[in-house]
Amino acid sequence: MEKRTVQSNTTVDASLEFLQAILNDCPQRDFRVRFWDGTLWEPEPEAEPRFTLTLTHPGALRSMFLPPSDLTLGEAYIYDDFDVEGDMEELIKVGDRLIDTLGRARLLSLSGRLLSLPVGVSQDKQRRRTGLRGRQHSRRRDRQAVTYHYDVSNDFYRLWLDKRMVYSCAYFSTPTDDLDAAQTAKLEYICRKLRLRPGERLLDVGCGWGGLIMYAVQHYGVMATGITLSQPQAEMANARIRDAGLSDRCQARVLDYRDLNDDETYDKIVSVGMFEHVGMAMLRAYFDKIWRVLRPGGAFLNHGISHIQPAAKTPLWTGPSFIDTYVFPDGELLTISESLTTAEQAGFEVRDVESLREHYALTLRRWVSNLEDHKVEAVGASGAETYRIWRLFMAASAYGFERGYINLHQSLLVKPASGSSGIPLRRTDWYT
Repeated sequence: MEKRTVQSNTTVDASLEFLQAILNDCPQRDFRVRFWDGTLWEPEPEAEPRFTLTLTHPGALRSMFLPPSDLTLGEAYIYDDFDVEGDMEELIKVGDRLIDTLGRARLLSLSGRLLSLPVGVSQDKQRRRTGLRGRQHSRRRDRQAVTYHYDVSNDFYRLWLDKRMVYSCAYFSTPTDDLDAAQTAKLEYICRKLRLRPGERLLDVGCGWGGLIMYAVQHYGVMATGITLSQPQAEMANARIRDAGLSDRCQARVLDYRDLNDDETYDKIVSVGMFEHVGMAMLRAYFDKIWRVLRPGGAFLNHGISHIQPAAKTPLWTGPSFIDTYVFPDGELLTISESLTTAEQAGFEVRDVESLREHYALTLRRWVSNLEDHKVEAVGASGAETYRIWRLFMAASAYGFERGYINLHQSLLVKPASGSSGIPLRRTDWYT
């Protein structure tokens, strides 16, 4: 017998029956469901729930599952058809179990129960779908895509990133490391892998708010240039550079990597967290451009999320995804083999490849926790919908990295000069 509190009504009963049907084959349910009228469906066995799923109105489940898609479910959350109190990643885990046990055909067979529920509440979608225009991965469209994601608000990102505002995977020595320390360790690790030396010219492709170029100038004495497609990012990066007294050695520019001047070369180049925006169609052009602006004997560190091949899971549904629509429009994950093959075709020698998958799961959990701790300020800076989008996508990404559905690779590539790679015989100087 299901344990419930508060008297039942017909719509609550219908909603509960649907939930029982889709969860029937899942392991013991360790979360609570709160219905819009206050009715509680307690977990099994009776224990402290890992999270509480709150259905905010009688049509909530219909809004969540019709039509069945990743996008439908995501929109139901960001526009408050349902809410999650507690660990959002635990909800993602439940969804993952459903994909394993439910199947699209069975979900569609249950659609009649959903259709018996009221139509969902119409929401004012303040953060609209991307609606990008133009040819995919054209300069104009890439700028629209980057602007959509990064121009949310500098203040929004400042609330939950580390003090340097590094928006990429940190580097942990233990799972309990402080985020600021782990991000500083990542910057140091990159500089060591590149073997930066005083006076060298460093280019950061996709420099964000300037954390890496500032660190490299301050600690390794290089001359650094960062490029980004986000005007607010560049403005904030340059303001921070001025405040630190580094303007004579460091700058951030609004520039597409394709528009780099081939005659202006660099000793070392790095790209951290930008690679996901390049796309398969532009992959060769990307590596060709880096090759042309890197001096002979120079090194290039490419740090990006990788797709797992073959696909780790069969999707429950197809069509535009929540992340494609509301987070990273035109983002495209490639396999590490595709990336390295194309880099070699462009002339690079692959010297080192390292997976930091577990580090990204730890990083994302820190970000989610910080975001949740600053919910009021985040909603004030960018709106409730943006807060919900980032909470959902970062929790889902943390789970994806934890389970190995996606990966993160750092690839160290060199442009040999007369056969010399310039790479030490051992990794010792990366770690000491």
